[in-house]
Amino acid sequence: MNIERLMTVIPENIDAALIVTPCNRRYFTGFASSDGFLLVTRKGSIFYTDSRYIEAAEKQIKCCEVAEGKQVFAQMKDYLNAKNVKTVAVEAAGMTLAEFSRLQSNENMKDFEFISDNSLDSAISVFRKVKSREETDKIIKAQEITEKAFLHILNFIRKGRTEKEIQLELDFFMLRNGADALSFDTIAVSGVNSSMPHGVPSEKVIEDGDFITMDFGAVVDGYHSDMTRTVAVGFVTDEMQKVYDTVLKAQIASLDVIRAGLSCFDADKAARDVIADAGYGAFFGHGTGHGVGVEIHELPNLSPRSTMTLETGNIVTVEPGIYLPGKFGVRIEDMVFVTENGCENLTKAQKSLIVL
Repeated sequence: MNIERLMTVIPENIDAALIVTPCNRRYFTGFASSDGFLLVTRKGSIFYTDSRYIEAAEKQIKCCEVAEGKQVFAQMKDYLNAKNVKTVAVEAAGMTLAEFSRLQSNENMKDFEFISDNSLDSAISVFRKVKSREETDKIIKAQEITEKAFLHILNFIRKGRTEKEIQLELDFFMLRNGADALSFDTIAVSGVNSSMPHGVPSEKVIEDGDFITMDFGAVVDGYHSDMTRTVAVGFVTDEMQKVYDTVLKAQIASLDVIRAGLSCFDADKAARDVIADAGYGAFFGHGTGHGVGVEIHELPNLSPRSTMTLETGNIVTVEPGIYLPGKFGVRIEDMVFVTENGCENLTKAQKSLIVL
């Protein structure tokens, strides 16, 4: 179990790890809740939660002890002392300054040294970057729901619909068809609005000659999917066709080189070079992709600033785009599972240009 292995990748001077973020609590315990403290030591682990969740936690969590946190800091003190703990690492990226201050200043915690140097975050990323078969299967199930929603929305989109109507139809379909939640706020932007990579759906009415960019995903058992497709309504101009073809060519170029051992910089560069060579380099501002898992944005990142290398078991998006202000934008996004010799594309939805 990951919870048993966590302390083996943390520096030896750290005796325990305190995990407070919902995504990491769920990652290690399999239990979803809005409240809880997961305390991991080299001699055992315990999950504290309040009365709202204690019964469910006791039934579901099998990897560590479970206790109701009635006076949680006093209970943690006793547990840490019993395990001879002196130093405790916290999630530097997951705690606010106020939360960290409250922890340090609590009378029960005064005898412990709290480490907030990213050592715990780095250790957790070692696990979360590489997906197990079980994790991958959950992401595939989420993606299957997402793709069914795409097929459904193709029959829903027509001239006269609004962006918000498209967004809501996608959302309702995914939730009606097995999604536990939405991966993020669905993006459905059209025409001039599609030039904004993370535009917010509005009451804009769909017109002939519009591109519609839809970025959406489902959550299944805590794991996310992520897909973007751009379709057209009525007709496309020569410029629209050229931009779409360039983005698709760029995405395929990145997909063709992705494999374990490739730098994330080079995975990004493969797509970026195609777009730059076509004269649109100034209109592709974001990275080519990112990891996906219990959070929608995880490591590794495919970007010009990344120093990471792809590993077998990474699941990353590949989503280049071109965005022409005041005109339109195009983005095409797949999720892939990185293998030793290439990648397995987890996204099966059509990518050739669809004109509705």
